[in-house]
Amino acid sequence: MILLKLFIVFSKIGIFNFGGGYAMLSLIYGEVVMKNHWLTNSEFTDIVAISQSTPGPIGINVATYVGYTAVINDGYAQWVGFLGSIIASLSIMWLPFILMIAISHYLITHKNSPIVKNIFAALRPTIVGLIAAAALLLINKENFGAPQESLFTFIVSIFIFTIAFLVTKRYKVNPILTMLFCGIIGLFLY
Repeated sequence: MILLKLFIVFSKIGIFNFGGGYAMLSLIYGEVVMKNHWLTNSEFTDIVAISQSTPGPIGINVATYVGYTAVINDGYAQWVGFLGSIIASLSIMWLPFILMIAISHYLITHKNSPIVKNIFAALRPTIVGLIAAAALLLINKENFGAPQESLFTFIVSIFIFTIAFLVTKRYKVNPILTMLFCGIIGLFLY
């Protein structure tokens, strides 16, 4: 049944994730789009956009939306979809929560240990790689268009992305204002 598969998949993602919500996006994508085919690439892109816009951690928000959408796409009733969202949300959190409670005392007492420092030093490149994988995952035709379908849409999307990146990074403009401005531009252009 899909609810059991959601529990197993999101428990696995939760325990093997390091680096937060953006780092887990590529793991979630691999499981729900590529492996289990619960969502299309377009649905996953929409879910990530919604999850970024709603309050709370992005990884848990994505799990909530994926749980609901996967169950509904599988043909179940809406109440089962709500159950799927609850199962996916809790599944992504329960193992890391127990693990952190179990090892937090050790980490606090041994935070200056060379072994602990080396473990965290080894995890840093992994986290950077996972976040980079999530960024590359979101550079797709659903977000930028495809040059062979509409060259105008593709060029404008790249231009808006570049301007938004530069304005946020270089001039330290609030990202929320940048998103709002880009949304207004997209509304008028598309």
